[in-house]
Amino acid sequence: MSPWVMLGLGWATMATGFSAVALGRLLRTRRAPVASTRVPVLLLRPVDAPTARELENLARPVDYAGALEQVVVSPFRPPLAPEVRWLPSDPPTPNRKVGHLLYALEVLPTQGRVVLAVDADVEVTGALVESLAAPVAAGAALSTAAPTPVGVRGVVAWAVAGLLRHSHHSFRALHAMSAGAKAVCGKALGLSPVAVEELRGLGDHIGEDLELAKRLHARGAEVALAEEPARVPLEPMHSWRPALERFTRWMQVLASHRPGLYPTVPLLFTPTLPLGALALVLGSWELGMATGILGGVRTLLSWRLTALTRSEGSRDFATATGAWLLGEALLLAAFLRSLGQAGTVTWRGRTYALEPGGRMTPVWPELSGGPG
Repeated sequence: MSPWVMLGLGWATMATGFSAVALGRLLRTRRAPVASTRVPVLLLRPVDAPTARELENLARPVDYAGALEQVVVSPFRPPLAPEVRWLPSDPPTPNRKVGHLLYALEVLPTQGRVVLAVDADVEVTGALVESLAAPVAAGAALSTAAPTPVGVRGVVAWAVAGLLRHSHHSFRALHAMSAGAKAVCGKALGLSPVAVEELRGLGDHIGEDLELAKRLHARGAEVALAEEPARVPLEPMHSWRPALERFTRWMQVLASHRPGLYPTVPLLFTPTLPLGALALVLGSWELGMATGILGGVRTLLSWRLTALTRSEGSRDFATATGAWLLGEALLLAAFLRSLGQAGTVTWRGRTYALEPGGRMTPVWPELSGGPG
């Protein structure tokens, strides 16, 4: 047996074990009913230039049984429902989302209310509000909901949904496998006063959710995964470029925040296609069989993740089977693309130098004639 085959077998065994552990943990997971709470809630919706779909989300009524104030924090006033308040905000911070939130937390009363921060592309329901607010009301420092794409149409959208819903990069799987700081997605958060205190130092960070989780873990604070997912209706996606750019940025953020985990992307999260290609090139039936076993375990993992998100109407296990592989391919392409962009990130039309922990330092394109 050649050294390359032995190397491939070792890689396949490691990746299969990684997925098998995640599958075992998720099989022990049971979706509990969303905890009931009527604690008063301040719901913040930071946004700069909302799309038509995001405007629809902001206009949706929220069937929460407790007192709820929903505030859209934005530089421009979008059309809003009568019960939704607009707070004008134009922060100078590089991370405008954090800047919007910090301004709102400075000028709005929060005493006696649980603060939720939910992106405009998320459909907010009473169940999501309860699911985020209940853990914070019970003493958790932070709650987070797993982003779950819905309304998927087209190959690109299926790749995004496959990555976020059915692959090992699903936040449900990441949460189950987290060692140390928990996996946190900033699309839908419940913030305790402790989390707000830490957030105040993150206005110049990209990947503020990763840094917030890290700082809370250092303080021994609890981070809870909400039972209810954050449903994100996907816009029609006709090109691979926006999705690839989005996840390339994720890889750059990961390299800045968790440099030790960055190499695990090809090793543990996207190994199936490279191993399959290696088996074909080497003509090794042993490696082909090992890759097939890996694919089988990942298929079972995708089915389990589908079952855990069944309330979103995804019961097509055959679709999930193909979607996770599309998601892996998208993430692998983003990782390879990020290798040539280490140390900088382009975000909202500006280029920044990335420092450890996701801190952004502006690169002034006006002086160099570069993109800006």
